[in-house]
Amino acid sequence: MGVNGPGRPGRRPRPLGSRPPRVALRRARPVAPPEHVPAGLRTAAGYIWRLGLLGVAAYLAVTVLGELQVPVIALFLALVITSVLRPLVDLLGRVMPRSLAVLVAFVCAIALVGGVLTLVGTNVADEWSGLGNELRGGLGRIDQWLTRAPFHLRPGTVTDLRAKIGAFLSAHRSALLTTALSGASTAVEMVTGLALAVFCSVFFLHSGDRMWAWAQHQLPARARPVWSRAGRAAWHTFAGYTRGVLIVAATNAGLVGIALAVLRVPLVLPLMVLEFVAALVPLIGSPIALAVAALVALAARGPVVALLVLALIVIIGQIEGHLLHPLVLGWSVRIHPVAVALSVIGGAVLAGVLGAVVAVPVVSVAWAVISELRHHDPPDRPGRPGSRGDAPAVGDHPRRAQRDRRRPDQGESRERGG
Repeated sequence: MGVNGPGRPGRRPRPLGSRPPRVALRRARPVAPPEHVPAGLRTAAGYIWRLGLLGVAAYLAVTVLGELQVPVIALFLALVITSVLRPLVDLLGRVMPRSLAVLVAFVCAIALVGGVLTLVGTNVADEWSGLGNELRGGLGRIDQWLTRAPFHLRPGTVTDLRAKIGAFLSAHRSALLTTALSGASTAVEMVTGLALAVFCSVFFLHSGDRMWAWAQHQLPARARPVWSRAGRAAWHTFAGYTRGVLIVAATNAGLVGIALAVLRVPLVLPLMVLEFVAALVPLIGSPIALAVAALVALAARGPVVALLVLALIVIIGQIEGHLLHPLVLGWSVRIHPVAVALSVIGGAVLAGVLGAVVAVPVVSVAWAVISELRHHDPPDRPGRPGSRGDAPAVGDHPRRAQRDRRRPDQGESRERGG
């Protein structure tokens, strides 16, 4: 018989005053009821409402920018002027004060633009008298050409069309006058926007870095590195695109001028300027300008020369797409031609010609910012393991770097002791 009584197994005696151990009972977690919505449908719904919010935000942004069209266009032109004149201002700023460098750069730009416009006006005035006779003779040749195979139109088709256009202009003279008056108000808005663009570009060229630094200091400290990287990527892409597209447009205009001069097409200089301006709209601008040149060649030189000018559209397009764009714009703009075409068409639908001009640089800048932020990890919080402040140098062992890292007071004491 044991100490604890008959039939009972022996237990270790507990000290006097001790409590029996408590047994912790775990409560069973409530089982969530089975969901009847599939996981794929929940994920799709999450994407849909987020994309819907982004679409609403984009629509509101486009609506607000449409109401503020004049200052927005002025700001865009100011950035274009700044990106074009910034290298010249930086070069002149090495030998003269910054303000004087900005003044000299603007004087040179105004002289260049004014000289080109003066040459175009002089060229048109000199060729206008002879051009009228050439166009009348060209219209007669076109009329005779259309009466032959394969068109077989009745004689006088072009002459009747010209007479109908004159009658239409005479009948709708009042409506055309009203349209001209509304165009005059638009011209006043354009002059106002240009003056505002020049005013803003002066300050951007003179103290743009300080303005950007001030804008960064208004942000929280954690957001400054991200905004700094995004701003640098955006400006690098925008400036590279602007300078590159101006170089491509000038090259296209030079090639067109040489070809039209060889073919003895009149109004070479105005058509060169038209090609330069139209080439600022990628893909579709240059063919439209060359189509106008083909019409002038058709009226002045006949169908054979007009066909040669149409062949020039294909040649210029191949040179622009396969040589100029990869060499000039390849280092700053990396978007697919399909994206360029969709951007131009979308911008034209939303905002007309200005939208087509602005669409490609906007898409390029947005893609550059997204790529810059996606390919760089965000900075870690200070004090956390793995932060940039605690990271060892490249090529060092982590334990060795941690062993060699010491506080400033320890280093000073060792230097004094040594």
